[in-house]
Amino acid sequence: MNKSAAATDTPILELDGISKRFVKHLDLAGKIGQKLGANVREETVHAVDNVSLTIADGEVVGLVGESGCGKSTLGRVVAGVHQPSNGRMFYRGQNVTEQNAAEAREVQLKVQMIFQDPMSSLNPRLRVSDIIGEAPRVHGIVPKAELQDYVESVMLRVGLDPSFIKRYPHQFSGGQRQRIGIARALAVKPDFLVCDESVAALDVSIQAQVLNLFMDLREDLNLTYLFISHDLGVVEHLSDRVVIMYLGRVVEIAPTSELFRAPNHPYTKALLEEVPRLDTRKRKFVPVKGEIPSPIDPPPGCHFHPRCPHATERCRVEQPALREVAPGRISACHLNDGL
Repeated sequence: MNKSAAATDTPILELDGISKRFVKHLDLAGKIGQKLGANVREETVHAVDNVSLTIADGEVVGLVGESGCGKSTLGRVVAGVHQPSNGRMFYRGQNVTEQNAAEAREVQLKVQMIFQDPMSSLNPRLRVSDIIGEAPRVHGIVPKAELQDYVESVMLRVGLDPSFIKRYPHQFSGGQRQRIGIARALAVKPDFLVCDESVAALDVSIQAQVLNLFMDLREDLNLTYLFISHDLGVVEHLSDRVVIMYLGRVVEIAPTSELFRAPNHPYTKALLEEVPRLDTRKRKFVPVKGEIPSPIDPPPGCHFHPRCPHATERCRVEQPALREVAPGRISACHLNDGL
């Protein structure tokens, strides 16, 4: 039995109808042009569209989709970097979206984010001692007199030599910088980590080391992960469940082994057909038809219908609802109506 099956009834995280929109307002020239009759208007990016999801304590959930599908934005909403435009988020049963600033800050310490590019997410003017030690010092997690010993212990935990504590980020390799980012997140003693393409910028051999580190930390610290990636091989290796997103919407959720064995949604099937495997090495590679539409003007009905080989007229006008298609599996496709 995995940790998710043994977890308490209250999920560590619950998203209820979360949406996130970004509005590009007209500048002065645009407003003048609009008054003069030009065809210009404010643009709204529908980055995340009515996402509901629960994650159990100790679970690893993989979040997968093409670039531009909204998975990174959803991760930032979970980590408190972005505030949702609509919907509610619960952390251990508490409604985070209704908390005051002090209460929300406590949750934000428990939910930390690890970014894709460690070089751009680490302050190049700070030494490692300050990058890792600043947050626990500011939030009173560790007394100042014990801070250096604490930072060195966190560095050891992620596989960094404590003698490098006075170095700057540019003095490290890419893999080492990512470990610094992991150490910075761990320094505030979180329960939940949002990993946004956290190994995508690393060499393959270094990827394996960092992935193994994530799994060791999960066991040692009872961490929960939302692991965002476009690499299905990584997700298959790490995750207990997989969430598939397309153009801001969740289209399928299933246990990892079942999703890879028998995907339900046409988009999931198309993604899995692109994964290179030894038993299909002679098959001609066929990419997903077309390109992902713009989130500024998403298509009506099912967002995937312009690229779906099974699309009907109903798909073009009616949004399919997420519903259970098998125990523990949900999917949003009109083709499931006969099940």
